[in-house]
Amino acid sequence: MPENRPPNTVSGWTTRRWLVSGTGLALVLLAVLGVVGARTLQHGTQVSVRLVDHTSPALIAAVQLEAALVNQETGVRGYGLTGRRDFLEPYAEGKAQQRTATAKLRGLGVSRQDRDDLALVLRRAGAWQREIADPVVTAPAGSPPKVAETRADEGKRLFDSLRDATATQQTHLRQARADGRSDLLAARHARNIVFAAIAATLLILFLLVFSGLRRGVALPLTALSRDTRRVTGGDFAHRVTPTGPADLRALAADVEAMRLRLLDELRAAEQARAAVDQQSAELKRSNEELEQFAYVASHDLQEPLRKVASFCQLLQRRYSGQLDDKADQYIAFAVDGAARMQKLITDLLSFSRVGRVHQDNTRVDLEHSLAQALDNLGIAIEEAGADVTHDPLPVIAGDSTQLTLLLQNLIGNAVKFRAPDRPPRIHLSARQDGGLWHLAVTDNGIGIDPEYAGRVFLIFQRLHTRDTYAGSGIGLAMCRKVVDFHGGTIHVDTTHRDGTRVEFTLPATT
Repeated sequence: MPENRPPNTVSGWTTRRWLVSGTGLALVLLAVLGVVGARTLQHGTQVSVRLVDHTSPALIAAVQLEAALVNQETGVRGYGLTGRRDFLEPYAEGKAQQRTATAKLRGLGVSRQDRDDLALVLRRAGAWQREIADPVVTAPAGSPPKVAETRADEGKRLFDSLRDATATQQTHLRQARADGRSDLLAARHARNIVFAAIAATLLILFLLVFSGLRRGVALPLTALSRDTRRVTGGDFAHRVTPTGPADLRALAADVEAMRLRLLDELRAAEQARAAVDQQSAELKRSNEELEQFAYVASHDLQEPLRKVASFCQLLQRRYSGQLDDKADQYIAFAVDGAARMQKLITDLLSFSRVGRVHQDNTRVDLEHSLAQALDNLGIAIEEAGADVTHDPLPVIAGDSTQLTLLLQNLIGNAVKFRAPDRPPRIHLSARQDGGLWHLAVTDNGIGIDPEYAGRVFLIFQRLHTRDTYAGSGIGLAMCRKVVDFHGGTIHVDTTHRDGTRVEFTLPATT
């Protein structure tokens, strides 16, 4: 029986619920790890972009700005010492380099510190240029300008202050670059950790799924299959144990219920078989007694009956007319009773022999069986003026003696129960339908009332008195027994008019 476990507890979960829950949990965990990994990659990308696109180019531009200012100071100092205009070329180049580097630093300055450092460098560079560089550069050429000599100390002080500003700027940029490198390394380390965690999680999930499917599905199914094989192998007493998720336990419980039902049915079948065996034994004993009765009827009963009939006939021949009419009548009754008793015993013996004495299963040509039956009925057919026709008849498997008896009885009945106002017209038809031959004996006789269509096949059943039609009432019962013995069916066609039509089937043979 199914286990009574609440469906809202873990033990009551089905395989589908386990799979849905496990898959949902795995997807949530992978989604969280995916978000963390994406954010880590994004952070690393941002650090790398800031380091590559901003911090490092800004430091290079700061160095270039310092070099441009040094070139300006070199050109101013050379012109101040010599008075030659060609010494001002480094100054002019430095001014151009200063503008380029300043524009680059302004474009790359993303932090307030960068902007403050650049502003300080430009203020001090502007002060040096206004106080020292511009007066020297604008002095006439030809002799060293006096302003260079008189402001040499102040120029040195201003330019040293400018150098301090550029040094501070570069220090800040180098520190920013170092911090960026540290952030980049930290981001890479975090990325590696996240991806390692994702890989470990996937491996753990795979192991959990494998273990869960094995323990929750494969092993219970294997156990159920093993138990089922033992039961189907004949060990119906082996119990099917429910294991695994709720649905698999329910399936195992259904199989167990089926096993119990089969076991009950097998027990009932065993009891029925025992009863059938007992009945078979009783039937065998009864058949043996019937055979003994048939032997007695055919030997021990017929001998005294023949004596009674013989002496009654002798009395009838010798004393006929010598006694009174009553005595002659009594003697005639005794002779007729003995003759009918002999006929009844003979027919009963013939009926009992069907399927018991003649059991040869050979190829029988019904054409030959019909010819033999017609030969046996030759005198009756001739006296009645009957016309017997037939379709082409098949060759089937059966007993030739019984099949001849079948045709003889059916045609004999058609001749016996003929209409008084017309000669008998009898036809035996045959057609094959699949594995059966459908045969029918049709006549134009007195017919059979549909009310008695089933009764005529019962033994000793008569529809007419003995004075009207002779016979023991066993012919059609014997026909049914022969047809049943050959695996066919027989019946009266109640739809046929103007006579009788008896249809029967016989298995076709290849």
